[in-house]
Amino acid sequence: MATPIYEFAQTSRGDASDRSRTRRRGASDEPPVVGVIYNPRSHRNLGADFDCGLSPHVHIAQPGARAQLPAALAELAERGIDLLVINGGDGTVRDVLTCGRPIFGDDWPAIAVLPKGKTNALTVDLGIPDDWTLQDAINALDDGGRVRRRPLEVMPLDDSGPGSSPAGVSGFILGAGAFTTATRAGQGAHKLGAFNSLAVAVTGLWALTQSLFAGRANHWRRGARMRIGLGAGDVPMAHSGRGDPDMRQVLFASTLERMPAGIRPFGVLRSGLKLVALDQISRRTTALIPLVLLGRGPKNLRERGIHQLAASHFTLSIDDQFILDGEAFPAGDYRVGLGPELAFVSP
Repeated sequence: MATPIYEFAQTSRGDASDRSRTRRRGASDEPPVVGVIYNPRSHRNLGADFDCGLSPHVHIAQPGARAQLPAALAELAERGIDLLVINGGDGTVRDVLTCGRPIFGDDWPAIAVLPKGKTNALTVDLGIPDDWTLQDAINALDDGGRVRRRPLEVMPLDDSGPGSSPAGVSGFILGAGAFTTATRAGQGAHKLGAFNSLAVAVTGLWALTQSLFAGRANHWRRGARMRIGLGAGDVPMAHSGRGDPDMRQVLFASTLERMPAGIRPFGVLRSGLKLVALDQISRRTTALIPLVLLGRGPKNLRERGIHQLAASHFTLSIDDQFILDGEAFPAGDYRVGLGPELAFVSP
């Protein structure tokens, strides 16, 4: 369910009439109705058959492409599912949330995620073990907990005016500048067999080394030309004056509260939409990045060119690709806000 670069024109826009769905749990002793989106291309699903237990209450869809997802989700919605299980990685979650928004609107069933991708940052945040199974997820619907998160919604500004039909994309981790470069490098880490937190560590170490010894013209330190406008007033994000004021070395945004490898890029900020942006910082400040990621950086980070903040939403105008949950999106002008609150099942 991936393309080399995401095309917003391919996003299913749906219809308001599709949002009226019936979801009713029967008597307490009746098993829940479960819908499963199974991505056979996910890293840990390759070459494996999915055991659904042949239960009449479990309905499995295996769309072979993103374009087939809306129909698969609409069919599950018509069945009145109590639980939607996403069997795949962060990219599969992004595609399901994006294609499901016109169908479920703000009234989603409970969601469970089986960590089967190359990257599974969402399940790290939810506290899902690597060996979680479909049966574990079904059991947790009654016996487990709930973690509530709101995904990011990224929408082209030229597609969000009055009377337009939105074609936004939903996800949990957005990055730009050196983050885009690091994502490309991370593909190399995957080829070496490093995934999840290990891939984060390997890629992060390489990025830090490049930033410590390269000049500002190096693509790791140059970043991307971008403008970030905060909140309803679209107030430009402050700049420390270090390096080119039109450039940011890194932009990273998420609504997750726990990150892979235990990093804390947003400092003390936890809930809601959070951003961290780096100007073209000095090598001395770059050496502090490991401490910053552990939440132990100095107090004057903003003066050093490191900005950690929360926002209800922001606009992003960028002249380079950015990344949302592992996939590249084209340069342009965007609004990044919050999607509906979703209830994720946890152990």
